[in-house]
Amino acid sequence: MNLTNNRIPDNVKKIHLIAVCGTAMAALACMLRDMGFEVTGSDHGIYPPMSDFLARKHIKVTEGFDEKNLAYSPDLVVVGNAVTKENPEAKEMFRLGLPFCSMPQAVNRFLAQGKKAIVVTGTHGKTTTSSLAAWMLEKAGYDPSFIIGGILKNFDSNYRSGKGEFIVIEGDEYDTAFFDKGPKFMHYDPFIAILTSVEFDHADIFRDLDHVKEAFDRLISRISPSHSLLAFDKDENVSGLLADRRCRVLRYGKSTDSHWQIGNMTVRPPFTVFEVLKKGKLFGTFEARLMGEHNLLNALSVIAVACQLEIPVPVIAAALETFDGVKRRQEIRGQKRGITVMDDFAHHPTAVRETLRAVKPFYPTSRIIAVFEPRTNSSMRKVFQDVYPLCFDSADLICIRKPSRLDKIPADQRFSSEKLADDLRTVGKEAYHFPDTDTIIDFLVKEAEAPDLILIMSNGGFDNIHERLLNAL
Repeated sequence: MNLTNNRIPDNVKKIHLIAVCGTAMAALACMLRDMGFEVTGSDHGIYPPMSDFLARKHIKVTEGFDEKNLAYSPDLVVVGNAVTKENPEAKEMFRLGLPFCSMPQAVNRFLAQGKKAIVVTGTHGKTTTSSLAAWMLEKAGYDPSFIIGGILKNFDSNYRSGKGEFIVIEGDEYDTAFFDKGPKFMHYDPFIAILTSVEFDHADIFRDLDHVKEAFDRLISRISPSHSLLAFDKDENVSGLLADRRCRVLRYGKSTDSHWQIGNMTVRPPFTVFEVLKKGKLFGTFEARLMGEHNLLNALSVIAVACQLEIPVPVIAAALETFDGVKRRQEIRGQKRGITVMDDFAHHPTAVRETLRAVKPFYPTSRIIAVFEPRTNSSMRKVFQDVYPLCFDSADLICIRKPSRLDKIPADQRFSSEKLADDLRTVGKEAYHFPDTDTIIDFLVKEAEAPDLILIMSNGGFDNIHERLLNAL
């Protein structure tokens, strides 16, 4: 594999993106088109919402990967991290000697260059925190750019090409490309970095928790002495990474000795009202359409950023009050027969637990029905098999789908939905496992009744279960 052309030439006009329909890749393609580049792309499984964004920008997207897609000799090829070296377009790219780069390399060169980057990192909460930061900057009149792994309802987009000095980037610890196995966030130079949490995840690329911590250690080590890191204070893995850092480190969370602290919280649906303390003194009382302490902590980190940028308190309050959230994060998809169907991206055990805890106070008279699809490379492995049973305490009824792609996991490493259901019943929970989505829908149509909340948790499309269930109800 010849990597001599892993570079971005000076005079780029035509850019081709392999695996263009990924959330970040599609956003990059649209932003490059906005900047005046001629952009093409290819992918398997071209579907909304990313296909809609690309179509609106008149970006030609080819279904499937074919060496012919490079016949027009683009000046640069951007390679998505789902692409392998055996991809026919990757092979042709090498054969033709075309310049190529990864998605974060392109973001850094074309979008972040000359801007101050606010990079949000951590195992959990990146998308919500990044989205709220982008909206905060917009409400403050900063006209920010952003590229985020979810659709911001306030913008109906996951990207924006602003003219202001700031760019908000969701900094992913996942590997960059087949030719660069380092984390994506290593390509960015944070003006302000947020670190929400550090846990073991992505079992397909990280050996263990220490391997994950090594990645975050490398990121923190490269933050400039004149720049800042905001770090959550109740995560031992985060705390262990902060000693003797050259950058300015501020803690936020629940500790009385932290620079920023959450105070009293009150649920007043659809809002949560919460106090924020700065150096132990009341900074302000805010309200936001955010469920759960974990989301208030995400908001706290953004308030800390806003204060550092000297955004006035009334503007901070207005941004929080008007933040509409992110699609697929505690998003109500519809109501039928008095039954509410909610969608959430939760898949890691911590996210499952905190999401269920978060929605419970907002639905005090409802039965919470949790529907869970283990779909990630980590959740389809038995690495979390004994942890998941501890994460469903706030659910009244639990439905576990058998993972649909277990054939990709070695037999001795596979997660068992049957065992999870058995373990949940052992601790007194009503739990069932299902072979497929159809049987879950059939069960819920018969079982659910008003005013139940059906919370569907998956990082994938889950066979369009949300719309199909609503139609069946």
